[in-house]
Amino acid sequence: MDIERILRSVVAVRASIPENAFTANTLGTRREGSGVVIRDNGLVLTIGYLITEAEEVWLTRHDGRVVPAHALAFDQESGFGLVQALAPLDLPSLEIGDSAAAVVGDPIVFADGEGQYLRGNIVAKQEFAGYWEYLLDEAIFIAPAHPSWGGAALIDAEGKLLGVGSLRLQMSRGGEIADINMAVPINLLRPILDDLLHRGEFNRPPRPWLGALSAESNGEVVVMNVTENGPAAKAGLRRGDVISEIRDGEVDGLADFYRKIWESGPPGSEIPMRILRDGREAWLRVKSADRNDFLRKPQLQ
Repeated sequence: MDIERILRSVVAVRASIPENAFTANTLGTRREGSGVVIRDNGLVLTIGYLITEAEEVWLTRHDGRVVPAHALAFDQESGFGLVQALAPLDLPSLEIGDSAAAVVGDPIVFADGEGQYLRGNIVAKQEFAGYWEYLLDEAIFIAPAHPSWGGAALIDAEGKLLGVGSLRLQMSRGGEIADINMAVPINLLRPILDDLLHRGEFNRPPRPWLGALSAESNGEVVVMNVTENGPAAKAGLRRGDVISEIRDGEVDGLADFYRKIWESGPPGSEIPMRILRDGREAWLRVKSADRNDFLRKPQLQ
């Protein structure tokens, strides 16, 4: 593996988001992370939350040269984002690998846009449910953890791109708590890339969205917060509510909760849910929405 060549393909990403943007309060108006060049024309793959609703994006090479860029697309389901350099990056693209072929124990390199990298291993490949109504059937988890994970490049032993960094988490290993990173597997990009490039989004029916930030505790789904003016807030869902049933089906954990919501009809459908609040049961009807309707859209160039 030519690590120096690989590092040249990873750039720093900095995005500016308007103060009135929907995600400004939760994700901030100045976002920094990394991205990886996947085409020689300056197309950069990153993690979507860095560029969601961005009005300006800059890419920085390892030699300090800054290139203006444009946020092309962000995909809510996979979590990927695409950025197009608006001036020549003059950087090699990184070959895309096969994340499905990677197995637990495989050696990896995890590299950020500042030129910092670590060597580690895949420690798990499993389902991941995020509190922001996000679900991966099989995410990639690696250790040790990189301190600058957002948009960082996950690279296999052959120097190919396996995924893009999304989170820093903790897991129990041998009775001890260890820091790990979660990466979005690169194979999720293959079926959606052309649509993202030409349409700004993948041509699929949108998922219903509630605007409920939830966590799993002992198999129960507990509401941590609700998005202001989102469907859950309008329906009266509150912090601390335990969601126990969707329609006539009991909720078995966070992933099951999301799947039941997404199977409940298109955005705009009313979703009845049974909750436990202060020791009492109640039913709410939440009229779902399309999350993308709340977001500023990237402008196709």
